[in-house]
Amino acid sequence: MSDLASPRIVIVGAGPAGIRAAATLVDAGLHPIVIDEGQRAGGQIYRRPPAGFTRPPQQLYGSEAQKARALHSLFDRLSAEGRLTHCAGNSVIAVQEGRLHVLGEGGVRLVSYDRLILATGASDRVAPIPGWQSAGVYSLGAAQIALKAQGVALGRRIVLMGSGPLLTLVGTQLVKAGADVAAVLDTSPWRQQLRGLWELAARPVVALRGLVMRARLGGRYHAGVTLERIETDGSGVAAVRWRDAGGRQRATSCDMVGIGWHLRAETHLADLAGCAFTYDEQWRQWLPKIDGMGRACNGVYLAGDGVRFLGADGAEIAGCLAAAACLADLGRPAPSAKADLHKLARLERFARGLACAFPWPSEMVRALPEDAIVCRCENVSAGAVRESADAGGGEANRVKSLSRVGMGRCQGRYCQLAAVELIAAQTGCTPGAVGRFRGQAPVRPAPIGAFLRES
Repeated sequence: MSDLASPRIVIVGAGPAGIRAAATLVDAGLHPIVIDEGQRAGGQIYRRPPAGFTRPPQQLYGSEAQKARALHSLFDRLSAEGRLTHCAGNSVIAVQEGRLHVLGEGGVRLVSYDRLILATGASDRVAPIPGWQSAGVYSLGAAQIALKAQGVALGRRIVLMGSGPLLTLVGTQLVKAGADVAAVLDTSPWRQQLRGLWELAARPVVALRGLVMRARLGGRYHAGVTLERIETDGSGVAAVRWRDAGGRQRATSCDMVGIGWHLRAETHLADLAGCAFTYDEQWRQWLPKIDGMGRACNGVYLAGDGVRFLGADGAEIAGCLAAAACLADLGRPAPSAKADLHKLARLERFARGLACAFPWPSEMVRALPEDAIVCRCENVSAGAVRESADAGGGEANRVKSLSRVGMGRCQGRYCQLAAVELIAAQTGCTPGAVGRFRGQAPVRPAPIGAFLRES
């Protein structure tokens, strides 16, 4: 029989990490509350289409179809049996003094918690390119969502650019679905990719699967490219200008561009919850501090891509560990973590290989021309960021206040990393010394009317 009274444990996110955390707590006799923006559990990697969608799981998830089905059925069963509370289609927009401000159809309501597990995942890590603010430019994740959720490609002739596993995966998925993918442009040279080979060997099957997908792209795939600009016409994207590894000028016509350089952790809620952060040189971004089990601070636990990029398998393990840490801290019996910690170490080695093989293009960002747009929300140029860096002493939030970079709808999710690189280059310091934009509530746009109905 589940204990419905106390303690009150809330999980934010119903991806692989959130689902496994919830299942671990349920097995211990607790009744967690799971809050998720999606209408159906699964997260981004195992995103589920609407009811009646005709494409089968094998087409949606490929080699991961069995894992996806297992997680979906596990969560659905626990929810149907009333062993957890699933708040679907709800967004947590603030954390304050042991309470969550949750935005749903009825407005904003307050949900208190004794323990909080954040499994908020990640979004695309994008870098600005001249012309990227134009209509027809999407993140790789957006292209994948459109394909999984609605079975559509976002363009008639597509160019994908960036670096990392998602670039290859989305390219392969679009080609398999029948989309016209004109080119897949990877900024990481072959020699750089080979440097991560030893650590990528920690998961040989996954690495081989990636190579097979790469082979399916054939002549569409180009490594070591230099991206110059996205050209537009009156209706949006028209072409991409780039140089190949040999330095030859190329132009590829298209009406859609997808961009992404691996992932950026979704950390706004962790920031508001009081978690400490550290700059990770390997991933070139600020990440929350946790112990090996996922403990962060004040009864807050973190799991999944919101704190470390270990893929769906790693997220499942991290979710189990965070829940086990929560149980132990509550003085309740917790499952042994030894085997999971051992698996996690292998996944972390693989992740280091990915970071080495497919790096963030810091030099490309630092070389942006003055008129290139860095912040698409506020239309802030690279020149404006550099000028504000000179006036603001090279501190991230000071530059933000002077230039408005990061003040728009996305709150710096798409521009912060690039802005920090520009500030660091302009002031002669490291990105870690520049700092990070402070998180502010609401972490997602919310209608004023929702706050009038707050309860």
